[in-house]
Amino acid sequence: MLQLEEWGINLSFQKNSLTVKIWLYLALFSCIILVFLWLFQIAFLDNYYEWSKKKDLNETANKIIETYDKNNIETMFNMIAYEKGVCIEVLQKGDAAFISSSFNRGCMMFDKKNRTSYQYHFIESGLKKQSYIVTNSDFKNKILIYGVKLDSQTYAFISASLEPLDATTKILSTQLIYVTIIVLLLSFVIAYFISKKISAPIIELNDGARKMSKGDYNFEFNGKTDIAEIQVLSNTLNHAKNELSKTEELRRDLMANVSHDLKTPLTMIKAYAEMARDLNSNNKEKRNQNLNIIIEEADRLNILVNDILELSKVQASIEPLKKEKIDLTKLMEKILKRYDILRETENYTFIFEENESIIIHADIKKMEQVIYNLINNAISYTGENKTIWIKILKLENKVKVEITDSGKGISSKDLPHIWNKYYKSEKKHQRNIIGTGLGLSIVKKILEDHKFQYGVISKKGKGTTFYFEIPIER
Repeated sequence: MLQLEEWGINLSFQKNSLTVKIWLYLALFSCIILVFLWLFQIAFLDNYYEWSKKKDLNETANKIIETYDKNNIETMFNMIAYEKGVCIEVLQKGDAAFISSSFNRGCMMFDKKNRTSYQYHFIESGLKKQSYIVTNSDFKNKILIYGVKLDSQTYAFISASLEPLDATTKILSTQLIYVTIIVLLLSFVIAYFISKKISAPIIELNDGARKMSKGDYNFEFNGKTDIAEIQVLSNTLNHAKNELSKTEELRRDLMANVSHDLKTPLTMIKAYAEMARDLNSNNKEKRNQNLNIIIEEADRLNILVNDILELSKVQASIEPLKKEKIDLTKLMEKILKRYDILRETENYTFIFEENESIIIHADIKKMEQVIYNLINNAISYTGENKTIWIKILKLENKVKVEITDSGKGISSKDLPHIWNKYYKSEKKHQRNIIGTGLGLSIVKKILEDHKFQYGVISKKGKGTTFYFEIPIER
């Protein structure tokens, strides 16, 4: 029994719980079936019996008309009366009446008063077929009679009771009482077990969801049931749990890494400021070195804060895309000029393989961010030769931009996750030379907003290539 004490809910006995609802609905369905059974077997039995007898007598009258043979009349009518369970009285002008049935409540052979009235009426009417409903004075029951004119001298009167036997009705009533009791008991028991079978896995899933809401992801939604919808729900919740678990891990990493990146420059700024004030106040050269370090660390803080703000903006889609025609080659050359200081001071090499002007349709500021972040990423992870390759490939219906480093590469298990904020294949975070760990997340969001395809190709020890593809508009 699942107790949700903090919410004051007991799912096993809650009147609005799934278990109770299913049980009540199935029990109610059984009761409705029994009500219909009582109505049709008892309340409407007379009406149904009357309708059935009218149909049978009409068919019998038609059969007599079709098969009438005056040379074999007695044998034929005896067979029909026996087969259909009716009384057939034949009148021939000038002859005595012939009745082809044993005496029963459906015969009018001795009720001379009522008998002669409808017979006289039919014979005088000149009709081929006519029905009558009369009351048998002996048994006080209604009788249905079909008068049939066989030829100019011969008339047949087919009769049957329109009321079922009282004994039959009483037997059916008694039987239905026992059937009702048994069906109700069975339906309540079966409904209970069916409701438990359906609700049990849902209650189990709810228990797992409650654990997940508290941050506990060390379990699996079992969904051990043969109900397809519940199994699909179980699989969906397992997927959601796994994704939330990854998000929670990334959140913890993000907090740790951002804290680290903020704490380190702040500590250094404070330390070098104190040194400049207390130890090197009279040494201009040392003081300037300390101040330069303070400026560098402040710049690093500024870059980190800007990247966090930029990621928040692109994820919230605060700035809509402003697409325009861009010369991609000139844009790349403009961005690469920013890295002349790295060429001169740290011997970095940037190999750009494209001279042809290529026009694309995109947001120039956003595309500048994408290229800048990908080059920064390549600088942070390139090998000892400090070489980065930039290619713009013009294909049949698209332009492909590739940025490649010569670093140690990325393992295949880490590739799907590198676009996440601060994801590191190595858990010990190290501050990048230039980047903040948020650049690839910004790149991913901008490219997805443009609906551009993107990806990464990497092998351990053989470098990494980031690429994105821009459709050429005709």
